[in-house]
Amino acid sequence: MDDTLFGKIIRREIPADIVFEDDDVLGFRDINPQAPLHVLFIPKRQPLPTLDAASEADAPLLGKLLLTAAAFARSEGYADSGYRCVLNCNRDGGQTVYHLHVHLLAGRPLHWPPG
Repeated sequence: MDDTLFGKIIRREIPADIVFEDDDVLGFRDINPQAPLHVLFIPKRQPLPTLDAASEADAPLLGKLLLTAAAFARSEGYADSGYRCVLNCNRDGGQTVYHLHVHLLAGRPLHWPPG
């Protein structure tokens, strides 16, 4: 298991507001939310540092992360109003924790282009 902040959350070494968990994915609220709903979904068993490090073999995991985020958005009532899923990649892409993760944002208008 990796030694990033997210690896420590998976191992319960540091606290997090966990809102979803199954064998493959952990979802928890962002500590610096950018929208009323801001949840991070991370792989538990197969951590990748970045999206750029993913291969074709990681497609099922990437799909599961996105489908889990979408199901959670629906369960929170955001299917009709909308939501955004974001994957940041590397420094200039805004990534600060090098454990691939999907940001789910909802609950306010999300403008384009993002900042």
